[in-house]
Amino acid sequence: MYRIDVDRAESIVSFALEGYIRLEEMQRFVVDLRAATDEVAGQAIKIEADLRTFRPASPEAADLIKRVQEYGLRSGVTRVAELVQNQIVALQLNRVASGSGTDKILRRFWQESAARTWLKHGDAELGVALQS
Repeated sequence: MYRIDVDRAESIVSFALEGYIRLEEMQRFVVDLRAATDEVAGQAIKIEADLRTFRPASPEAADLIKRVQEYGLRSGVTRVAELVQNQIVALQLNRVASGSGTDKILRRFWQESAARTWLKHGDAELGVALQS
């Protein structure tokens, strides 16, 4: 199961992947995520990926994730915040992000509020928030 939301005012595309995603569903997700990204094209796009309940994907599904990340980079994605709790998923996502080049703009978070702050304001604002 997945959901995708677009905050046009902040140019943030939020999505959640839940449980084990079969290849057919992952293919639909990728099409929908590309369309959501296109809705805010021409802006500095930010992605909030809630993967806290996502289970490890098949190699084919992981390849689809890599390709949609590459599409995002070409489309103007400047920041990706991942919410992850499972270490196996985190390791798989590290490999995917490294292969797509997304690792250079990716930060991982435990709390949604910290992820949103970073997406909106970047590292400088996050540093100030952490020091407070």
